[in-house]
Amino acid sequence: MTDKTEQDRVLIFDTTLRDGEQSPGATMTHAEKLEIAALLDEMGVDIIEAGFPIASEGDFEAVKAIAQQSQNAVICGLARAQLPDIDRCWEAVRHAKRPRIHTFIGTSPLHRAIPNLSQDEMAERIHQTVTHARNLCDNVQWSPMDATRTEHDYLCRVVEIAIKAGATTINIPDTVGYTAPRESADLIRMLKERVPGADDIVFATHCHNDLGMATANALAAVEAGARQIECTINGLGERAGNTALEEVVMALKVRNDIMPFQTGVDTTKIIHISRRVAAVSGFPVQFNKAIVGKNAFAHESGIHQDGMLKNAETFEIMRPSDIGLKETNLVMGKHSGRAALRAKLKDLGYDLADNQLKDVFVRFKALADRKKEVYDDDLIALMRDTASDPDGDRIRVKFLRVICGTEAPQSADLTLTIDGEDHQVTATGDGPVDAAFNAVKKLVPHNARLQLYQVHAVTEGTDAQATVSVRMEEEGRIVTGQSADTDTVVASAKAYVHALNRLLVRREKAGTDGKEVSYKVVS
Repeated sequence: MTDKTEQDRVLIFDTTLRDGEQSPGATMTHAEKLEIAALLDEMGVDIIEAGFPIASEGDFEAVKAIAQQSQNAVICGLARAQLPDIDRCWEAVRHAKRPRIHTFIGTSPLHRAIPNLSQDEMAERIHQTVTHARNLCDNVQWSPMDATRTEHDYLCRVVEIAIKAGATTINIPDTVGYTAPRESADLIRMLKERVPGADDIVFATHCHNDLGMATANALAAVEAGARQIECTINGLGERAGNTALEEVVMALKVRNDIMPFQTGVDTTKIIHISRRVAAVSGFPVQFNKAIVGKNAFAHESGIHQDGMLKNAETFEIMRPSDIGLKETNLVMGKHSGRAALRAKLKDLGYDLADNQLKDVFVRFKALADRKKEVYDDDLIALMRDTASDPDGDRIRVKFLRVICGTEAPQSADLTLTIDGEDHQVTATGDGPVDAAFNAVKKLVPHNARLQLYQVHAVTEGTDAQATVSVRMEEEGRIVTGQSADTDTVVASAKAYVHALNRLLVRREKAGTDGKEVSYKVVS
């Protein structure tokens, strides 16, 4: 095997804040974007694609703020092959220590038909826009969208044009997750062999997971000569998602014997950022997800458990500590003090300021009074709930009592604090959760449609916390809410209200007159 000091470096390009956030319902707040960007920077990601600056004023401000706060990573913004897009992108990223403009255009026959451009017209557009971007910034990435379904001769032609115009990175996207590993590798090899100047630039790979091959396609491209992988935390992304950062990074680390490449990622920070992205996006990680799933290091089979007790390597190809996961799951309770809670949360990846700890400690004590034992997963759920219930929320659940019987309907007595004032209502429904949701809707009328309601227990036992996720849609605006509580109905109501708060923010952003948009409150 090649000595690690001599191994080729593979750049990790994280697009969680751009491609990941485009997942329906995964929209993050400004503060959440800055937090995730800081975590990515700390863990050693090489390039952070912070957003699509021309998409909205909020996106522009987020990219600009991330550019200003970044310490190590290249900060990249996305721009269509249009001069106003590129100018707006530059205005946002120019504040970074190391800025990058990423511009793209669809080159496959299907995508060329959208702007109705001939091959020659598109080639001229590529030359013009990449040249313009390079005149602004010396770090320019260009992508032929839907490259894997573009004719090879034409793909070679436009890649050559982009290189001559000044692109320093050429990204080859499998935009619709169509290709297979052998094709992914062959495409990179073909471009490196046929395109003049290919040895002077970095080839990147951007794969989607529609056929479940994103990670395999990305690694195949690296073996063929790509030296940048575009990926997201937890594989978050449109449709079936993107290449998962944790999968490619750990694959290169664990199987360095057959894939002798290095990344600059501190893998011990993976589990923490995975949990934070899951929390702020409202997209929980599936239990059997590779690397970061709850069951990734769990063993129930007797044979497996026996083997683990004798030698962990019998059934684990990596150590939990490699991704920052503590091997112990220590229990805390109502007698635990503030110092113990701070230390435990720090072990779990949460380093809290004094005022944050004060608020969390109150919540922890309330939880400990309701549960006999508070496990690591309970604390993680508590931190998610704390993050999803910021001080700025205009609507809060103050009191909820549900009366259930063997016959419908059930009834819910609910008090919401809305803009600082308490409002009480009673409503009925087909079940306790339906009654609680009807009560919320009675106080805060809206036309949002509930797309998803999901419940899972955080720990075992009848006193386990339930984490509830909801997704709602109103006039094309999709929001998610999440909350945890030992009472499933209370968690459901809080998650529903959390989503409504996010919907209110989205309404305000969409307001054309710039004025605050208010809910109509029914007393």
